Amino acid sequence: MRSYFFSDRRRSILTVLGLIWLLDGGLQFQSFMYSKGFIELLEETGAGQPGWLHSSILWAAHIASHNLTVYDTLFGLIQVAIGLGILYRPTAKAALAVSFAWAIVVWWFGEGAGMMFMGAANPLTGAPGAVLIYALIGLIVWPNDRPGGLLGLRGARTSWVVLWLIMAWLWLALPNNSANASYGAIGAAPSGISAMTEVQKWAAEAAKGNGLPIALVLGAISVAIALSVGLNWRVREFLLVAIVLNIAYWIIGQGLGGIFEGGATDPNAGLLFVVLSFAMFTLASDAPPLFSHTRTAVATRRAAIGAQA
Repeated sequence: MRSYFFSDRRRSILTVLGLIWLLDGGLQFQSFMYSKGFIELLEETGAGQPGWLHSSILWAAHIASHNLTVYDTLFGLIQVAIGLGILYRPTAKAALAVSFAWAIVVWWFGEGAGMMFMGAANPLTGAPGAVLIYALIGLIVWPNDRPGGLLGLRGARTSWVVLWLIMAWLWLALPNNSANASYGAIGAAPSGISAMTEVQKWAAEAAKGNGLPIALVLGAISVAIALSVGLNWRVREFLLVAIVLNIAYWIIGQGLGGIFEGGATDPNAGLLFVVLSFAMFTLASDAPPLFSHTRTAVATRRAAIGAQA
C-alpha cells in the first residue's frame, strides 16, 4: 500500500486529495442532504448575491428540489467516483479532469462563488472557496514528469502568489476590518466538539473590538506568504507559516468545516490550504524567483556596460 499510494510526494498528495473527495462524497449521503434543509442551504448562498448569480443559484436549487433523492445521490456518487478515480493510478488523470469541471459547478452553485461577489468573503471562514483549492492542487500534482503538473513550475508559483494576494485583499476589505468582524465570524463558526467550542469562545473574546489590527496583521502575513514564493526567499519557512495559519483558520473560523455538527458538505478550505502548502513544498527550491528573467537581463546589461568602460 505504501508503494502504491505513497511512493513519492506527488503521489502522496494525490492520495490525500482522493481521500478528501471520498469524504465529500460520504458527507453528501447524510440524511440532511435529502431534506429541505439542503435546498434552503443552497438558496441561502444566493442571498445578497448580484442578480445574475442569485438567479442562477435559485434556478439550480429549484431543479434539485423536484427530485432531491436522485440529484443528491448523483452528487455524492460523482464525488465518490472522483475520489476512487484519483486513488486508482490508471484513472487518475481522467478523475482529475472530471474534478476540475465539478469544482467549477460546486464553487458556483454550492459555494455562491465563494461569496466573492457579495462582499462577504473572509479568509477566516474559507474564502475564496474550498473547492477551488481542490482544483488547484489537482493541477499542480497532475501525474506527469513536469514540476508543477499541468501548470508548470512558474504557473504553480504564480497561482500561489495570486491566491495569497487575494487573501490579503480580502482581509483589508471593509467588511473584514471592522471592529467586530473577526469576533462575529468566529462566533458564527460551527463546532460540534466541546473543546473546540471553548477555543472558539476564547478566540472570539480576544478578537472582540480588534477587527482592524487583526485584519492588518493577517493581511500583511498573507502578502509575505505570497511574496516569499514569488521571490523564492525562505519559501519553506513561509510555507510552514501558511500551514499553521490555515490550521488556526480551520479550527477557529471554520470549525473543521462543521463536519461534527452535521450538515457539512466538505471540510472547508483550511484543510485544503494545508494540502496545497505541502504540494508547494515539492516546488520550493526547483527554480529561481518569478522575476529572475528581469533580474538576469539587468545584471547582464550592467556587466556589459562595465566591460565597455
